[in-house]
Amino acid sequence: MNNTSLSDMLRKDSLFDSLQCSLSLFSVMASNEGFLTGEQREMLKIASQNAEILSSSPKSSPKSPSPKAPSPISSSPKSPPSLLSEHHIRVATGGKAPTVGFAVRHVRRTHSGKFIRVKKDGAGGKGTWGKLLDTDGDSRRLDRNDPNYDSGEEPYELVGTAVSTPFDDFKKAVVSIIEEYFSTSDVEMTASDLRDLGSFEFHHYFVKKLVSMALDKHDKEKEMASVLLSALYADVISSDQISQGFFLLLESADDLALDIVDAVDVLALFIARAVVDDILPPAFITKAKKLLPDSSKGLEVIQTAEKSYLSAPHHAELVEQRWGGTIHVTVKEVKKKITDLLREYVESGDRMEACRCIRELGVSFFHHEVVKRALILAMEIRSAEPLILNLLKEAAEEGLISSSQMAKGFGRLEESLEDLSLDIPTAKATFQPFVPKAIQEGWLDASFLKSSGTDGELGDEDVKMRRFKEEAVTIIHEYFLSDDIPELIRSLEELAAPEFNPVFLKKLITLAMDRKNREKEMASVLLSALHIEIFSTDDIVNGFVMLLEFAEDTALDILDASNELALFLARAVIDDILVPLNLEEISSKLPPNCSGSETVHMARSLLAARHAGERILRCWGGGTGWAVEDAKDKVTKLLEEYESGGVVDEACQCIRDLGMPFFNHEVVKKALVMAMEKKNDVMLDLLQECFGEGLITINQMTKGFARIRDNLDDLALDIPNAGEKFMFYVEHARKNGWLLPTFGSGIGPLPLPLAATP
Repeated sequence: MNNTSLSDMLRKDSLFDSLQCSLSLFSVMASNEGFLTGEQREMLKIASQNAEILSSSPKSSPKSPSPKAPSPISSSPKSPPSLLSEHHIRVATGGKAPTVGFAVRHVRRTHSGKFIRVKKDGAGGKGTWGKLLDTDGDSRRLDRNDPNYDSGEEPYELVGTAVSTPFDDFKKAVVSIIEEYFSTSDVEMTASDLRDLGSFEFHHYFVKKLVSMALDKHDKEKEMASVLLSALYADVISSDQISQGFFLLLESADDLALDIVDAVDVLALFIARAVVDDILPPAFITKAKKLLPDSSKGLEVIQTAEKSYLSAPHHAELVEQRWGGTIHVTVKEVKKKITDLLREYVESGDRMEACRCIRELGVSFFHHEVVKRALILAMEIRSAEPLILNLLKEAAEEGLISSSQMAKGFGRLEESLEDLSLDIPTAKATFQPFVPKAIQEGWLDASFLKSSGTDGELGDEDVKMRRFKEEAVTIIHEYFLSDDIPELIRSLEELAAPEFNPVFLKKLITLAMDRKNREKEMASVLLSALHIEIFSTDDIVNGFVMLLEFAEDTALDILDASNELALFLARAVIDDILVPLNLEEISSKLPPNCSGSETVHMARSLLAARHAGERILRCWGGGTGWAVEDAKDKVTKLLEEYESGGVVDEACQCIRDLGMPFFNHEVVKKALVMAMEKKNDVMLDLLQECFGEGLITINQMTKGFARIRDNLDDLALDIPNAGEKFMFYVEHARKNGWLLPTFGSGIGPLPLPLAATP
């Protein structure tokens, strides 16, 4: 520290002490004499200002002197205002007349005579008691009884909460839906509630929760759970979601076994029941075996289901009756009960008993079947017509059969009149007066006339359309018996009504869905042949649109209609009848959120699955639905056998035995490739024979040549003269009429022969 800085500090300290003494002197003078002169007041003001500045300013650091800073002491009246302004000076009265003694607010004199700085508002500081009502916390206390109280000023605390996901909401909702179902047994309401929830991607959890809740209940609830799954299958819950839900149950079997002693056996029975009810494919058991750990309870469940239930003689009846079977009633059984109660009513004439039997069926959503069968019975037994109409009238007046169910029953009968006329020739004439009579008596809504297109008379439909439908049904029935595709095509061409091709497709698939897998496979194979020979892609698309528009009505007669329609759609794509873009076109022509749209969505899901081609080709249980790779392998083997010295007739028979006329383009392609590789034109003789017999159609032949043309660049890598050979084969095919005239048009010239690289 240099001498100059030390002298400055000493000078400032002495000056500060003298100012404090002056302030003390002025205070004594003011208290003794009661007044100060003007000069004294001015001196006091200046002294107090300088004292305040000196006390608040930091001492200069000896290491960083600031010689340019102005002097802190100024006696000029023009000095800037200090902290000790007039409102900071308090007048002391001393109990007498107002005096002019001043006390600096932030400076307090102690008993020792020293002046110290205190806190703001005089609170705190050394040797003080603090401010009145001073506390450690917030001094602002809100009084809720205060008229000026504002709740917004209350302190608040942020409370964190977990954000619920759509899956969490779905899990909470399905529990109440399942509990309500167990108490009401209302399948229709449960299906409606689940459909209203949306979130179709979470339906596997519903399956898991339903079964897991039923595990710990009585046999009645277990039976109800199985019945509900059968009712929801395909219509509300897709087959994939059903399978996924059961697999989740198998994965959690170890946890379930901790709470439920017989969980393994009951779960095995649920899986066996699902297989018997056709909502789980038998392949599910094989697949689950591969995915489950060896020591898991889930594998034990699968083994129990397979050995104890599904392998036993008459296992279907045993499994269905295991839980009493009092709840489970199939559609076929309901139809039989309806027929029996109607015939008993015709014999007895007891309407009250008949209404009671209808009510005890407990299938209010299926009452349209009562209406339909009652009207058919009235057509068969003309003497029973008054009794039947009176029964329907009373059931409608009592609210037993709703107006919508009544209209649906009339509508279904009207749509089936053509087929019904084969058994009851007078069906159309008999049905004609039923509609106006029912509307006049008030038990059929008048809107039925508009929806059905009848104005009191039947037969507004074009005569040609009706004749075509009748002929189409006969042709399809004959095809199912003979399996003769060429004969069917000739019969269809004789009708000379190509504008009704979509109607034929609708009839074909509708009739096939109500039959066995053999007829369904035959229908798919026939569609491929028709698409090649007669039907355009637009005909196929419009036919499927007609089917899907009436999917809900079809489902009334065919339990698994939605799933089977999805399989027909997916099979059409696999067979190259449709392309995936056609599914978008079909969906755009359907009303949004209808059953048909869900079926199209299901078809897309089937096509998106792994190994979709193989699975869908086998969807009807095998038959002619070979896997693509199997079919290709068989084609290669039969061509190799023929090339090594086989007989043409034998090779043709092998191609015919494949049963895949829609896949004969593969025969053409492989035959041409082998002819190029072996430089043996004997394959052309085989193709000529197949074409001459009609075994390979001109469409399949053209498609096979087109596939070679599209892959010619790749072939040239293995066969250098592939281009030259292909041009020769094309000329040979055109000369013999194998190819359509349009082959090669609009796609530019054929590729030139590629020179072999040295």
